[in-house]
Amino acid sequence: MKPLPIVLLLATLWFSLTSQRSAPYRANQWAEAPDSSRFTAMQLVQGLDEPMGMGILPNNNVLIIERKGAVRLYDAELKQVKTIAHINVFSGIEDGLLGVAVDPDYSKNNWIYLYYGVGGDAWVSHLARYELKGDQLIQSSKKVLLEIPTQRKYCCHSAGYLTFSNGLLYLSTGDNTNAEEIEGHNPTDERPGRELSDDQASTANSNDLRGKILRIKPEPNGTGDAPAYTIPDGNLFPKDGSKGRPEIYVMGCRNPFRMSVDPKNGFVYWGDVGPDTHVPAEEGTLSYDEINQARRPGFFGYPYFLGNNEAFPKYDFATKQEGPKQDPQHPVNNSPHNTGLRELPPAQPALIWYGKQASRRFPLVGKGGASAMAGPVYYRDQFAGAKYRLPDYYDGKLLIYDWIRRWMMAVTLDKEGNYVSMEPFLSHLKPVAPMDMQFNRDGSLYILAYGTNWFANNTDAGLIRVEYSEGNRNPVADIRVDKRYGAAPMAVALSAAGSKDYDPGDQLTYTWQIGTKKWTGQTVSTSFAKPGVYPVTLTVTDGHGGQGSATTTIHVGNTPPRVQISTTANRSFYWDNTKLDYRITIRDPEDKTIDPARTTVSFTYLPYGKDIASVLSGGHTTTAHWQGEKLIAASDCKSCHAIEKASIGPSFRAISARYLRKPESVEPLAQKIIKGGSGVWGNYAMSAHPDLSAQDAQEMVRYILALNEQPKPLPQQGTLTLKDHMGKGNEGAYVLLASYQDKGAQGIEPLSSRDYIALRNPLIQLEDNDRGNVGVVIATASTGFISYIRKIYNNSFVVFNQLDLAQVDQIRFRVQSQGAGGRIAVHLDSLQGPVVSEVAVPGGKINDLKTGWTDLIAPVKPTVGLHDLYFVFTNPDAVRKELFHVDYLYFEPKANRAPTK
Repeated sequence: MKPLPIVLLLATLWFSLTSQRSAPYRANQWAEAPDSSRFTAMQLVQGLDEPMGMGILPNNNVLIIERKGAVRLYDAELKQVKTIAHINVFSGIEDGLLGVAVDPDYSKNNWIYLYYGVGGDAWVSHLARYELKGDQLIQSSKKVLLEIPTQRKYCCHSAGYLTFSNGLLYLSTGDNTNAEEIEGHNPTDERPGRELSDDQASTANSNDLRGKILRIKPEPNGTGDAPAYTIPDGNLFPKDGSKGRPEIYVMGCRNPFRMSVDPKNGFVYWGDVGPDTHVPAEEGTLSYDEINQARRPGFFGYPYFLGNNEAFPKYDFATKQEGPKQDPQHPVNNSPHNTGLRELPPAQPALIWYGKQASRRFPLVGKGGASAMAGPVYYRDQFAGAKYRLPDYYDGKLLIYDWIRRWMMAVTLDKEGNYVSMEPFLSHLKPVAPMDMQFNRDGSLYILAYGTNWFANNTDAGLIRVEYSEGNRNPVADIRVDKRYGAAPMAVALSAAGSKDYDPGDQLTYTWQIGTKKWTGQTVSTSFAKPGVYPVTLTVTDGHGGQGSATTTIHVGNTPPRVQISTTANRSFYWDNTKLDYRITIRDPEDKTIDPARTTVSFTYLPYGKDIASVLSGGHTTTAHWQGEKLIAASDCKSCHAIEKASIGPSFRAISARYLRKPESVEPLAQKIIKGGSGVWGNYAMSAHPDLSAQDAQEMVRYILALNEQPKPLPQQGTLTLKDHMGKGNEGAYVLLASYQDKGAQGIEPLSSRDYIALRNPLIQLEDNDRGNVGVVIATASTGFISYIRKIYNNSFVVFNQLDLAQVDQIRFRVQSQGAGGRIAVHLDSLQGPVVSEVAVPGGKINDLKTGWTDLIAPVKPTVGLHDLYFVFTNPDAVRKELFHVDYLYFEPKANRAPTK
């Protein structure tokens, strides 16, 4: 290929630069993203019950609303959260206390605004104003600004977000339409009596306030005949209501769950959560989630269009036939359920859209289930002088996030507001289901995390504050507690030793606060005399104005039970036809008498034993289908399903009960996970997972179906024969698990404890060591498909953690004499620990690495207990030479022959 002429090359470069820069040049367009270590995240609150939104007060206190009606206040000075009110709400389907906003003039009028489904029999939601004085919500001050009729027969979509911009109050409302019985299409059921299943009666209806973004101006003297709000200029329909409700700014939304308003140009941004349809589209099916931008009031397409104005065919629910698609420039609402305009404004396309599969247009968004949300647009000059304002790099960028996929993105726009690019934002934080995102006046960013499971009180639900440090970086506070639960009086040791600072040489100081008491120092010891739940706050200061904090809670009044399994057998390994004797001892100071009904003893063989730690961390050790559990944990399944309770979909336990002892169900259920579908538990569609393999889907199904399997109960003392592994290779493991849940005490919830013995195959590959300083050769054709360790020099070593040598008589090493030779010595617990076994390895040289392997026997001294085993390789006469190769080792008891690899 010939090089381009210089003139053409320069022209090409100029075109490239100018086409990327339709906005005026700003330095941030080519700057690198700031170092993630300059962002300090602090967990201010944890353990919330379905947090839905927040409002930041002028004194940095934060109002947090929970869906079931609780209004909570985070006190920024005391660093504590408390419930200050409870609103009587209807919290069925997706309804409840959904929106909160603080009046722009709060410092003078103390007004806040709430949006919620009204408790009782009336099918209505209220936008109401209240006075908040200090930490008191004055319920008698309630003033209803707006009442919105709804339906409570079918799920879903309530939305309910509130935000202010330039004195105007914006409210997003969901379409509140039957989202289940859609037969793979959009909900436009025009049959008589089916108006609750017809989005043309709500979101596409100009006389209905659902499926909209409303914009009003609250009036301070709205009492008696005086209006509580007025209609600002520039809404979609005339103020006289002649063409539609004048409150409407945007229509044609499905579930505009989170939104923001650009403070400079007034553009409205929102994430619209999309449907699950079978209608073919440009990418997959017409099931897009959207990030929308309204530069002016308008109609945004639903239920006729999605994404880049891709049209749905008109579906006749009576004949089951598809008809023609509508023209986005001339949409018409001919539904008999429509009470508003027939001819609608032109449909406006989405700014960003993506479906369940990977997106070609927007590849960073990922794939799977989705729930798109829009956060604020950041302008640096609006935080002039603010201590924690973001760098110029983010100036003018829109922040968006996905509730299910758990990412946050910064979107770059040109001067007209057109999409340019997106990039990950704060990807190192990984908040669990981000629910709300707002900037405080000091430039810090507050993120509200909903937590793991739908409709649940989640321990990982909470409030996070993120501070950016441009010069000196804030320290990262870390709390370590020796115990969080115990009986009164309870002594506790607190440590901040895990805290860190990214600026070299900073001297940190540590301040602890428990209630009104304060301590200083990296470590603190204190005692709690009375039962209760005590919040603990650690503040770490670097001496240059940098500060980080962390919180935890101490629960006094109930001691965790103590569970212990004792055995005379080896606690690490199994051999053919050997026995495991056991005795379980349980003690609990509060329960006194141990209740057998609260005790669980199980014994399980796991065909794949390398991930014993993964199985135990999942908490379901009694099932052998741990691989399916891992796959579910890494998927979007938990967004719609919980183990015990029904969420948007049925609980895993209920699914397991329905298909108990029906192994023929595994394949069709696996296909349903892959292809999606509805109809068994209602008509709400389950998302497809086309990239999931059939094998993985089957593993997920087997795990779910095993949840209701009742293993044969074991006594607290007995002997077990180890034979399930025989003939099944070298990868299996046995787990004996004993657990006990106490009854709770002194107002503290019931606590569980457990102990276990995990037995692995006594043949261990050296490359599977826990740590060391040797090289690993991967199994290939040139090695005879054998992997092993090499680059073994004098004083090289590998370590295997916490192994039991009881009853082990000798260790059989498979070695290859390829080098100077030397010795292998087994030390207990350190490189200088006592030697319990050693063997000499002769030197040699071979030409074919596939051959030359031989077994060497090393006797083992009697040893008791679990130890870290250090395998140390030495030859002081060959300091710079490789010594030998080692493939595997086998821990062999007396009268037990070692298997071949």
